[in-house]
Amino acid sequence: MILVASGRVDQRMCARMEESIRVNTMADSAGKNEAQPRASIIIPVHNEESFLAGAVTGLRAELQEAGIAYELLLCENGSTDRTRDLALGLAGNEPRTRVLTTDAPDYGGAMKMGVLAARAPYVIVFDIDYYSVEFLQKALTLLDDYDVVLASKLAPGTQDNRGISRKVITRGFSVSLKALFGMKVRDTHGIKAFRRIPIEPIVLQSRMSKDLFDTEVVLRAERAGLRIKEIPIVIEEKRLARSNILKRIPRTVLGLLKLRYFFLTEKPRGVAKS
Repeated sequence: MILVASGRVDQRMCARMEESIRVNTMADSAGKNEAQPRASIIIPVHNEESFLAGAVTGLRAELQEAGIAYELLLCENGSTDRTRDLALGLAGNEPRTRVLTTDAPDYGGAMKMGVLAARAPYVIVFDIDYYSVEFLQKALTLLDDYDVVLASKLAPGTQDNRGISRKVITRGFSVSLKALFGMKVRDTHGIKAFRRIPIEPIVLQSRMSKDLFDTEVVLRAERAGLRIKEIPIVIEEKRLARSNILKRIPRTVLGLLKLRYFFLTEKPRGVAKS
């Protein structure tokens, strides 16, 4: 199945998309309905022509070996290379893989699109170069008792094999979130898992885009009283960073100040739990 959105994914479009997607069923190559997947795995992808096929093939093999009932949502957003065509090709012979596309190069918009398209009771967010089936297995167990499970780069027991500069920036970002928002969790970026029903209204409520979207979702989940669990993870970079993280700092600072303004002018809202 392919979903195409033009430009930014707004709340009204997401609501319509959610309504239409719920009635869809997965079909195998023989045309028979598959069992409901337990996990919807969302991967935003942008300009991943050289990396996509190998990563998806590797992830599928690990999921097959683990015996997890899943669906894979490749959320292509605004690519200027052959990423969209490659994603469609990867989904063409695999009924558990769907491609969602938007013209806007927006990680947050792609993540939102994926969450609202998910069919499974549990939603897992991976990056194409940062995923862990071991985390997925642990999260599926923990989500019986929690609404959000985070693979925290700052949790005790985490093995972080990144360079020193990236570690320092991660800690600085965490300190900033604690100072500005009183955040209790240590880390908001990276791999995460949700119970779909309580996280959907928070995703729709979230207003930031790009790389601050997932931070806003986690902060709103905390403010709404959802049960959050952080667990350690082994962090292995599968490739060098594609963007200069230092150049993102001014944009991130302005974004955090904007988000703080949103929170100061809003009243916390509870969400339905299931």
